[in-house]
Amino acid sequence: MTPAPVKPAISPEVLDQIDIRVGTIESVGDVADSEKLVALRVNFGDHVRTVLAGMKRERANPREIEGKQALFVVNLPPRKMAGMVSEGMLFDIGYADGITPVLAVPESGVPDGTRAE
Repeated sequence: MTPAPVKPAISPEVLDQIDIRVGTIESVGDVADSEKLVALRVNFGDHVRTVLAGMKRERANPREIEGKQALFVVNLPPRKMAGMVSEGMLFDIGYADGITPVLAVPESGVPDGTRAE
């Protein structure tokens, strides 16, 4: 596989606007009106959110990620999809490059809500 070209440069100020946090995926539920979305219940330490992720077809058992920490963008506006509201975005690795995605995870456990920089 040849890596995709690097995206255009952005300023450090733009990057500073993105709030990326570690959260623990407490549960993975089905989204009834969708063939690809699952609903993740994610603990960010001081609060819990629902984040919808399009991984229903990517994994034989989406619940295998329950209990794992991952990286999420938490300062996107809520977005309604398939009759539910998503309160963030899961970072994954590989989807945009056409390979089976994997979670972007910290190398060791950190407190939920820890910021990525």
